[in-house]
Amino acid sequence: MHIRALASADAPAFRPLRLRALRDHAEAFTQEVEEAMREDFAALLEPTPDTVTLGAFEGDVLVGTATLGRQQRRKSRHKAYVWGVYVSPEARGTGVGRALMERIVALAREMPGLEQLHLLVITANAPAIRLYESLGFVRYGVEPHAIKHDAGYSDDALMILTL
Repeated sequence: MHIRALASADAPAFRPLRLRALRDHAEAFTQEVEEAMREDFAALLEPTPDTVTLGAFEGDVLVGTATLGRQQRRKSRHKAYVWGVYVSPEARGTGVGRALMERIVALAREMPGLEQLHLLVITANAPAIRLYESLGFVRYGVEPHAIKHDAGYSDDALMILTL
C-alpha cells in the first residue's frame, strides 16, 4: 500500500470510490450521491496549501481516502477538519484507515500555527471511533440527529486532537 496526495488527474479513480461511499453508507455522510454526481471532482482534488485529499492505493487501485482542510478565517486558522474518510470494504482491517489518519495527523502537525484537528463520526461507527481514539482524538460532544437519511437519523460524535 502507498499513500499520496490526490490531484485532478486522480478524479477518474476517486469518483467511483466516493460515490460508493455515499451509496453504501448514506447514514454516515451529509452529501447525497445525486449531489456528488454533479461535482467537479478534478477541481475538488487539486491540493492547496490548506487542503489536501490523501489516497491509499493497493497497486493501482484507490482503496481509501481522507481529506484535511484548514479553516480559512483568521480567527479560526488554528483549526483544521478531517472529512471524507472512507476505506473500501475489501481493504478494511488491513491498516489502510490507520495509515491514512496517521498521515493526516502528520500533515496537520506540519502546518504552522495549527493547534486543533477536528472530525465528526457517526456514533454507530465504533471501529472508526476506536481508531480515532487510539490516535489521540477525544470526544467532546455529540450532535443528535446530525444526519437525516431514509432510514432515520445518525448522531455525530464530535472529536478533537490537540496538536
